[in-house]
Amino acid sequence: MNPSKQIDDLIAEITDWRGDTFAKIRKTILAADPEIVEEFKWMGSPLWSRDGMIAVANAFKGKVNVTFAYGAKLPDPDKLLNSGFGGNTRRAIDFFEGDKVNERALKALVRAAIDYNRANLKKNASKATRAKAPNRAKAARE
Repeated sequence: MNPSKQIDDLIAEITDWRGDTFAKIRKTILAADPEIVEEFKWMGSPLWSRDGMIAVANAFKGKVNVTFAYGAKLPDPDKLLNSGFGGNTRRAIDFFEGDKVNERALKALVRAAIDYNRANLKKNASKATRAKAPNRAKAARE
């Protein structure tokens, strides 16, 4: 099944406020950049990526959580990130009943994640590829 269809189905199954919030979050993330890719991973979690993972979302009892893969590295001038401060990499936004989705700020955070991916992940992947290339050439000669 198509990942976008799976996400549609997941959101449709959430019949309380969390479904509406989840739908608004998804719409906002996708509106941030037309080349964002939707995936459905880890036993039913929507994931968005562009040049690397941006965020994953889940609806839990009492909240909708959006975890940014490299949230600790992102500028967050609007202070959207309000959860997941225990680690060095990930940060999350927990939305509770009655919370509004700040679309402008969420789009800015998504764009910052894409910028981070482009600046760091692709660069690191290129370095790893270049570092491995001589070893493969050496192995082929031996």
